[in-house]
This record gives sequence, structure tokens and C-alpha cells, in this order.
Amino acid sequence: MCLLHSLVRLRRLFRIRLEVFHLDHGMRRGSAQDAAYVARAAATLGLPAHLELAEESRDRERSPEQWAREVRRAATGRVLLETGAARVAIAHTLDDQAETVLIAAMTGSGLDGIAGIKPVVGTWVNPLLEVTRREVEAFCSSLRLRPRRDPTNRDTALLRNAVRLRGLPALERATGRDVRVPIARTASILQEDADLLKEQALPAINELVEEEPDGVTLPVSGLLALPSPVAARVVHAAILRAGAAPQRDHVDAVLDLARGRPGRQADLDRGLNARRDREYLYLSRTSPTAQERGRS
Repeated sequence: MCLLHSLVRLRRLFRIRLEVFHLDHGMRRGSAQDAAYVARAAATLGLPAHLELAEESRDRERSPEQWAREVRRAATGRVLLETGAARVAIAHTLDDQAETVLIAAMTGSGLDGIAGIKPVVGTWVNPLLEVTRREVEAFCSSLRLRPRRDPTNRDTALLRNAVRLRGLPALERATGRDVRVPIARTASILQEDADLLKEQALPAINELVEEEPDGVTLPVSGLLALPSPVAARVVHAAILRAGAAPQRDHVDAVLDLARGRPGRQADLDRGLNARRDREYLYLSRTSPTAQERGRS
């Protein structure tokens, strides 16, 4: 609501046309009331509203968070096509950035994870990324807005909620200082390093990742000749092009295959199989006994 009302007030300055999109994941009781609330808010502001209900059922291969993220992105893509919109504005704050960095450090997500949320990723933009949650709440209070609150945000069994409600406050109590701003600043610094590595990896990706009808192939010798951080990014891109969501443990599994003996294989995300022969790695959704490919 803070983001929406901010953009409404700035739309003439930015020369933008606004529309509202809300996806009801249908994951908890009361979510339909959230959708109705969004529709009323959009109508009050005179804005078109696009409301969708997730129809795809959850599967056991994906966590609820991963499923929700993928469904949300797919639905947003459809709305972008329907409306011809150029950007999707989302309301991540500085506090969200600090939480993301800590979670990435705790789960061993590497540089890309610790670099946190980027201000701009393709069509997605985060206008509030340097704004604290306290400032967001003050903004809503000053306009007498009454945003609905997701009750699951109080569930500390979920890692992000535990970091938000217990972890960060405990760090601030222990150190006697604000830690959110410097943690978020660290993410901004590391994003420059991550971007540089991505630039260095792009030529290798274009050279080594070969797309085929059932997946992709990678030459083992070419992959192993790369510095480890660049090789990891090449594998990340290969998994993505093979149609799966890359995760760090999957990247590590593929690199382990490359370093090991021929004939090994590993099952990755959502039916994706990785196998290695003497010269190549194959990432595909086919059986590992699929016909052998000969290469010169």
C-alpha cells in the first residue's frame, strides 16, 4: 500500500501509467478478503485492477515458497503481456534486504545470494529498497491507511520470519547498534562483484552451453579449465536453459560430476538428470540410458 500510494503521487513526475495486480495464492484462510481489499483500494484510486487466483496445485517437489514464487512470476508475466506494461514494481524494503543477506549467509548461498535483492532485474523494479519498514509504516500511518497484515508473517517456524522477528532484533540488542543499514550496504557492494563475475562468465556460457532438443550439453574439459566462480555460473546458466530452477546444491552436483570419473549421474530439480561421459556433461529430462551421442 505504501508503494502504491507513493507511485500514485509520483506518476505525473515519472510519467507513468499505473495498474494494480494481485495474485491470491489460496494458501491460507482469509486470502480472498485480501483480494477484495486490493480491488477496493484500486477502485478508490481510479486504477485498473487485475486479480487472479492461483489454479496450479502445489507439488511435493517444490517448497511452498518456491511454488508460490514460480506461480506468481508466471501470472505476472501474463498480466504484463495483457497490459503492455514495461515494469513491475514490488515493495521490498531495506529491512527485506538485510533479512535476505542474513538468510543467504546462513544457508550458504554464495556471493549471488549474499549480494541480496537487486534494485532492477529485467522488468522488475524495487523502488523502496532503500526505505526502512519503519518509514513504510510511518507513511501509511500519516495517510491513515490500514494495510491488511498476513498472519503467517508471525510464524517463526519460517526462516525469514525467525530472522525478522528474532534474529535481527537480537543482533541489535547484542551490539547496541542498528545492523540493518550496514548489512544492506554490504549487499550493494557485493552486487558490483557479482555483476563483474557474471560479465566474465557470459563469453564462457555462450561458448560452452549448447542447447539440444532434450536439454543442454557442456564439454568437461572446457568447464574444468575455468576458475571455479566462473564455472559455477556457467553450470547455473546451463541448468536454467535446461528448464529447471538452479539451486546451489544442483550446481555443486554438476561440478562434482565434471571433476569425477565418467559414467556417473545425478538427479537434479524436477526431473532434470545430469550425467557425464568421457568428454561431455548432459543435462536433460530424458532417461540416462538415452541414446549415446558421438562427438569429434
